[in-house]
Amino acid sequence: MSYLCGGIWKIFIRKILVNMAKKETITVKGTEIVLFKREQEDYISLTDIAKVRDSENPSQIISLWMRTYSTIEYLGLWEMLNNPNFKPHIYEGFKNESAKPHFWMSAQKWIAETNAIGITSKSGRYGGGTFAHSDIAFKFAAWISAEFELYLVTEFKRLKIEENKQLGWSAKRELAKINYHIHTDAIKHSLIPPELMPQQISYIYADEADVLNVALFGITAKQWREANPDLKGNIRDYATINELICLSNMENINAVLINDNVPQRDRLVKLNQIAIQQIRVLQDNENRKYLK
Repeated sequence: MSYLCGGIWKIFIRKILVNMAKKETITVKGTEIVLFKREQEDYISLTDIAKVRDSENPSQIISLWMRTYSTIEYLGLWEMLNNPNFKPHIYEGFKNESAKPHFWMSAQKWIAETNAIGITSKSGRYGGGTFAHSDIAFKFAAWISAEFELYLVTEFKRLKIEENKQLGWSAKRELAKINYHIHTDAIKHSLIPPELMPQQISYIYADEADVLNVALFGITAKQWREANPDLKGNIRDYATINELICLSNMENINAVLINDNVPQRDRLVKLNQIAIQQIRVLQDNENRKYLK
């Protein structure tokens, strides 16, 4: 049983991380900038930022920035703090050379010779180019323009707030799905006679799912689809975080009530009372946070 639960939680975490890893874009002063996650760290396209200065030759703009002593020093210190496989002796050589007028540096050379991770290159017609950890990207943006850096940081913060909201929703949605297995297991062992046909079994599962839908949302899945013909998915895909928290709890409670042989009508009344009480508590908690 513990192995099964561990496996379910691994699937749960993997799904959340996959959702987080999707490519994102932000628009800063009319410029679209691509972001992606690497080992759960945010990387921002230096190529897109450089286009603010020169849309035709962004790689040259990046190289101009990387040839300066202050940039090489910053990149090296960042790597020594964050990268155990960094080659500091190569970095020291580059830092000494950067004081000379003939010095030139590219992102590809820096990555290849120092084993850097703060800057990386991605191939692809769409979303390819040179990317850097957000710490480094903000430094580059400041070199491009102080105004652009401020707009970039502001937009990045806005994205992180929205991302955290979505992550919270996704986590609650996946948890509700996991708890649904507990719910369906109770239905299987307590409500489904062995002689039923597959279609009859499906009806029982759907009927019990609607017990939760009616208790929480006030309508069945069919009623929701009829009222929202243009929306994809189902009623639970459009639930709020509070509703998903409540739904997850109700699935566990209903499983216990089913195993205790409580009639469906009595379970519906009880679950509705629980839903009302829990939503009120969750909403009151949110309101207190806003007041603070």
